[in-house]
Amino acid sequence: MAVKWFHSFPLHLLLVTIVIVGVNSEYIEYNTAPRIVPEKINVHLVPHSHDDVGWLKTVDQYYVGANNSIRGACVENVIESVIASLLDDQNRKFIYVEMAFFQRWWRQQSNAKKVKVKKLVDSGQLEFINGGMCMHDEATPHYIDMIDQTTLGHRFIKSEFGQVPRVGWQIDPFGHSAVQAYLLGAELGFDSLFFARIDYQDRAKRLREKTLEVIWQGSKSLGSSSQIFTGVFPRHYDPPDGFTFEINDVSPPIQDDPLLFDYNVQERVNDFVAAALAQVNVTRTNHIMWLMGTDFRYQYAYSWYRQMDKFIHYVNKDGRINVLYSTPSIYTDAKYAANESWPLKTDDFFPYADKPNAYWTGYFTSRPAFKKYVRDLSGYYLAARQLEFLRGRSSSGPTTDMLADALAIAQHHDAVSGTQRQHVAADYALRLSMGYLQAEKLVASSLSFLSASKSSTEEKNPDTKFQQCPLLNISYCPASEARLSSGKSLVVVVYNSLGWKREEIVRVPVSSENVIVKDASGKEVVSQILPLSDITLRTRKEYVKAYLGRSPKDTAKHVLAFIASVPPLGFSSYVISDTGRTGRGLSASYVTSGSLNEDIEVGQGNLKLQYSEEGVKMTRYLSTKNQVTAEQTYAYYIGSNGTDKDPQASGAYVFRPDGARPIQSEGQAQLTVLRGPLFDEVHQEFNSWISQITRVYKGKNHAEIEFTVGPIPADDGNSKEVITKLTTTMKTNGTFYTDSNGRDFIKRIRDFRSDWDLQVYQPVAGNYYPINLGIYMQDKTSELSVLVDRAVGGSSLEDGQIELMLHRRMLHDDIRGVGEILNETVCLPDGCKGLTIRGKFYVQIDKPGDGARWRRTFGQEIYSPLLLAFTEQEGDHWINSHKTTFSAFEPSYSLPNNVALLTLQEVENGEVLLRLAHLFEVGEDSEYSVMAKVELKKVFNNKKISKVKETSLSGNQGKAEMEKRRLVWKVEGYTGEEVKRGEAVDEEELVVELAPMEIRTFLIRFDDHIDMVGEERATT
Repeated sequence: MAVKWFHSFPLHLLLVTIVIVGVNSEYIEYNTAPRIVPEKINVHLVPHSHDDVGWLKTVDQYYVGANNSIRGACVENVIESVIASLLDDQNRKFIYVEMAFFQRWWRQQSNAKKVKVKKLVDSGQLEFINGGMCMHDEATPHYIDMIDQTTLGHRFIKSEFGQVPRVGWQIDPFGHSAVQAYLLGAELGFDSLFFARIDYQDRAKRLREKTLEVIWQGSKSLGSSSQIFTGVFPRHYDPPDGFTFEINDVSPPIQDDPLLFDYNVQERVNDFVAAALAQVNVTRTNHIMWLMGTDFRYQYAYSWYRQMDKFIHYVNKDGRINVLYSTPSIYTDAKYAANESWPLKTDDFFPYADKPNAYWTGYFTSRPAFKKYVRDLSGYYLAARQLEFLRGRSSSGPTTDMLADALAIAQHHDAVSGTQRQHVAADYALRLSMGYLQAEKLVASSLSFLSASKSSTEEKNPDTKFQQCPLLNISYCPASEARLSSGKSLVVVVYNSLGWKREEIVRVPVSSENVIVKDASGKEVVSQILPLSDITLRTRKEYVKAYLGRSPKDTAKHVLAFIASVPPLGFSSYVISDTGRTGRGLSASYVTSGSLNEDIEVGQGNLKLQYSEEGVKMTRYLSTKNQVTAEQTYAYYIGSNGTDKDPQASGAYVFRPDGARPIQSEGQAQLTVLRGPLFDEVHQEFNSWISQITRVYKGKNHAEIEFTVGPIPADDGNSKEVITKLTTTMKTNGTFYTDSNGRDFIKRIRDFRSDWDLQVYQPVAGNYYPINLGIYMQDKTSELSVLVDRAVGGSSLEDGQIELMLHRRMLHDDIRGVGEILNETVCLPDGCKGLTIRGKFYVQIDKPGDGARWRRTFGQEIYSPLLLAFTEQEGDHWINSHKTTFSAFEPSYSLPNNVALLTLQEVENGEVLLRLAHLFEVGEDSEYSVMAKVELKKVFNNKKISKVKETSLSGNQGKAEMEKRRLVWKVEGYTGEEVKRGEAVDEEELVVELAPMEIRTFLIRFDDHIDMVGEERATT
């Protein structure tokens, strides 16, 4: 054998020599010139990196590449590497989405570098897509927050690059809302919207029927004007298998050097063509899009571009299909040019499941305290911007900018959603807190300015030092709790950020029960004193210590409640003094422990609460012959920890219940009833970790339920998801309605989807929907509505019943990437325990069709609570030397009850951003679902408007030019209808018309300088 081997060796050598003769390894100039070939399949390669603005790491850790033991991700590297690769070849392209990251990078670049990058943007090599500060969630943010964060990003892009994003890119949120389609899509001037996540059953049908790409009409009120071309990816937002090329990826590269082993050009071309043909079989037209990237890719961009250059070159040489560097904008234009008719999609894409037992409906409630913090600061930001405008924006003093940035980042789909790791949640909260502190100073200085007397000077009348109380939800307010010494009183300035007058009850903790309240004229105001509940005192003591590092003083024992009457976009002042109380406002109380010997009824109108051994019932008398009773209870679901057949557990994202358990009272339950001139309230402690206070107000038809839940016990090893239920005998036929991001209401039918025949595997989780404003149900005789104070999940799982999920404590991870159990705790000196949350929901029962008015108007009051500021005075010195009431509007003017002032903000160059919204849908209310009118001359009292320019929703382009560029798509079987919108604003009349559900945005200029607005509008 050895002899034969030596004899054959020269032959092998000869064969090798023959193979390589005439073959050289040399430079190859890859032809990547972009072209579309009409008669071929065109594969649009879209290079992208999905960069979460916080998730496993904080936003700054992701940016600089810190904390890489969690994940090796550095967004700074991504941007730097991509820019270098784009500069190398003018045919290459890249899209970027998250302006929170790009802005960080941009601030630190040299002018020379900025010039180069601007050329990349101008040429279309680098295109900004979506363009918000983050890729916001679509289930749990309020629509105002979605608008604000998008506006912030769009104005940055416009200011720095002069560009307007054309495409929505919501590739990762866990379900998609109607508001996203029409408001954060069509109303922004977007030509298309793309995303990845839809229900696995829905995707399977769309793949079969080639309906992954549709025209989505998100608003029934705005009809065809709300339509947008929408594309759902055939798989996730990554390339087909075998075509990922990050430095450590395993996909085979094209090896095109003939002198090296494993030459594979034709093999890889064949792979590419096969994958393209597979995708073209599930879509319409000869254009398909490949997403070349996924999470935090392109940290070494050349490894991607080198391979894409080769694929474009060799596949196009092969000639079977055509490949090009592209963007979603180019792809959209190609689809439009095909002149295809597309299916129509209405409503939304909730709920989302990626497997039979994996409905992503738990995150609708996850981290409820953080969700409430975001919502509270959202309303505060709205008010602070108004006051910043009224005072005049200062370049040196405190501004709302830090709060704007923090709120924008908090809308990210792993932020307000509650699906981030704990240390990231703490980072978001810290940013919000820092932003609040700056805005708090701005609010205080603005109120000081607006309340200062015109005749006084700064030297004679120094600024008022106002204090505010962000922890009023747990009855902690040092300013109102301070004991008033002889001759001193407490001034409370109450600011109303809504456009109509409000008469509302203000509640503050006080140290004495012997206090009275007077208005600015010295007239006593009806008030009421109530004791702080035991649970409030405990919660206050623990959480003030936990979050502020100090224990509250034990001075506050009572709550003072009084009616404040406040003008639109203005304030009123009240004085609290510790003299003269005769006990008229003291609430009469009734306390019972253990079993109720007799039924107790509470209520001051046609809404009554009945308490008995059977529980609590709420009855609304709609007429002498029509009354509706709702019973309220608490329960919890045990979160599944998986089974042998399916290991799916309940976790931060997924809700997989393993049966419900009613919550029974522990031992001798205590009931405290307090009656007073303003409202009656009932304190109930169901067990050691659930209690509530129910209030019924004089002259109101709704009940307010303030709940305290936690710490949820975990010592039995079970995850728990706490719900409250309202049960009636209403015949609702499986139908209920939930809001879309606080805006439109969408009809839901239990165990039903309009787009496919639903296979029911999870009858509870699969019927849960996100709620930001409210949920309601109705039958032929009545309508029951529930409004919420934050994002929650909810449903109607039985006819006549509504349930809300209030809190979750999980003991297992749901294996969706976060890699951490959702088990929130609060730590005190004596150890850590489960998080306690406090919140409110509101219930009203009406005749059918009458509930919309309450939902819309009271919903605005929930989102924009009265803002309180406190200062002490000697005698009546402050009241006598300051303006005690103010409205920015012309006296006696207010906005119509169907219109909300969403934005009043001074922006660059002295312009003012004004955003007005119609609150009602078409046909929702007989009186209010009509065209509304707003008189700008009366809104901007004593100011001469020199220019009004209507813009897109984000203010980055003129409305008229946006409409000219709008692509009008052909829709299968759609005949169209006349859509009524408000007319253009006449420059003389300056009246804004708003059709139902219409939001209109304007940039306004004034003849005089903006910082005089507050002084000129003040009234005494």
